[in-house]
Order: sequence, then structure tokens, then C-alpha cells
Amino acid sequence: MQSQGINPDSEVHGVLCNLEREILRLKRGMNAVILAHYYQDSEIQDVADFIGDSLQLSQQAAATKADVIVFAGVHFMAETAKILNPGRAVLLPDLEAGCSLADSCPPHLFCPFREQFPDHLVINYINCSAAIKAMSDIICTSSNAEKIIRQIPDAQPIIFGPDRNLGRYLVRRTGRPLKLWQGACIVHETFSEQKLLRLKIRHPAAKVLAHPECEERVLRNADYVGSTTGILNYARNSPDREFIVATEPGIIHQMEKACGEKVFIPAPPEGNCACNQCPHMRLNTLEKLYLCMKNRSPEIILDEQLRLRALRPIQRMLEMS
Repeated sequence: MQSQGINPDSEVHGVLCNLEREILRLKRGMNAVILAHYYQDSEIQDVADFIGDSLQLSQQAAATKADVIVFAGVHFMAETAKILNPGRAVLLPDLEAGCSLADSCPPHLFCPFREQFPDHLVINYINCSAAIKAMSDIICTSSNAEKIIRQIPDAQPIIFGPDRNLGRYLVRRTGRPLKLWQGACIVHETFSEQKLLRLKIRHPAAKVLAHPECEERVLRNADYVGSTTGILNYARNSPDREFIVATEPGIIHQMEKACGEKVFIPAPPEGNCACNQCPHMRLNTLEKLYLCMKNRSPEIILDEQLRLRALRPIQRMLEMS
């Protein structure tokens, strides 16, 4: 007689449901808000109060009335929330959830680079540390970078950092000669043009949607280039039924929820790996989210003078957006 074993899938589902219930209970007791980036695992997205890209999350962090902000994202995002909310606790499930792009622009190297061009306005992409934000005149996101640059007088020279691919895209879009810092995101630089072209041959009706952090060899094959929110909205509003998505595949969870009748294919990386997934974003898990709320730790702590210097360029971004 065959023994009745426990279905491992149902056991995992039960654990996840219990964690979700506990997270919601803690959230009510703490008067907390959970903000999650599109690149988080789907189970984290499903318990979040708000899911968005960097601009939307910054706007939500600035507007929240909650006592505690739980930020399911990476370190620079939680720092931004703390910069905007000095009187609120900001928790990050894993303090090691960093960002390869932010790491590619260390303050001790960016400072002398900036000093070489004293007449330049400094516009930095939000994917940078609080110390880099404090050296900036304006912060931008991929959603609003072009709009912000177009508001700057033509005669004003601009330093743009830290992402060289987004910078090159903005040069093409605006015609402005930007002085670029040579930073990059390891995820968005991993997409293979050759494999993308093979996918297009197999799926001739599919539209290619790409994030501007991708390299030019990928962007030139895209039907649409935009932020994560832009990519989501394009798929939602398009009459097309099939899409190849050249950004971190976490966004596909929301795309499938928004338009489940459509097909979304992750753009492949160069190697035979999961290199198109951000290893930093994926350090956050539902278990870590629960524990950080239960223990109220790890918490983001910033020096007040640094926070005030970093606040000004973020406020300018929000005003210009």
C-alpha cells in the first residue's frame, strides 16, 4: 500500500500564506507601509502596498503618512526614502541588497571627476548612493531624465552619471553633449543581441521592450525604450499580444497580472545563467521581509548633514517632474 506523503508544493504554499498573514498583522500594528520595486520576487510584490519604479517609489515615500517605511528594494532606494523621511523608521529586509550601478560610482572617484568641470551642472541618476546624491545638483530617474534635461538651458553644460548607457540614450534623445560618468548596471549590460535576434526570428510578431540602461546593441533592436513603468504601460495599452522584455524579469509578474492574455518572454543574457536577474534585488525574500518587520531591523541610518545635502537635488527632481 502506497503511503500518503506530504505534498511539498502545498507545504511551501502554507508557509508562504502564514508569512503573508504575519506580515499584514505586523504592518497594521506598526502603522507601516510596504514599498516594493518591480524587480522584487513576485511573493514580495503581492504583499506590498505599492509597487513601482524609482520615481514612483520616491513620490510614494515623500507622500506617505505611515510611521514606518518597509522598503523591499535595494539600498539606494531605502536611503532615498530616509532622505525624504528623517522622522520615520525606514527598514530594508537585507542590508546587503546593494546595486552594481551605484557601486560603479564611488564618491572618492566621482568627487575629483566633478571638480574637473566646475562650470557643469551635475545630474545623477537616482541609482546612486546618498553621498553621490549629495554631490549632485539634480537627481533623475529613467522616467523623467529626458524631461529634466530638456528644462536645462542649452548653454549650460551637464555632467550625467552614473549610467553611461542611459547617458548615451539621453544624448541621442535630446541632442545634448553630456559629460558621462562610465558606470553601468551588470543586469542591463548582460543581454545578448545575438540571442535577442534569434528570439525575434522565432517570434516575428513580438515587440521588443527595453530599458534605457541596456547597451545600444540591444536598444537598436527595440520597438519601445522606456522605464519599467513605461514598459508596463506600453504592454498594457498595445494591441500586440507578444513581447520580448529586455529588463530585469521581475517586472513580468506585474505585466502578466495587468494583461494575462498576452505573452511575455524575458530577453536572454549572454551566458547560460540567470544573469538577467538582479542578484542584489533577489537578496530580499518574504522571510527576510517578515523578520525585518518583527525585529524592526535592519534600519537605514543617515548622517543629518549628508541627508540635507542629498535632499536638495531630490526635491529639485520632484519639482521638475
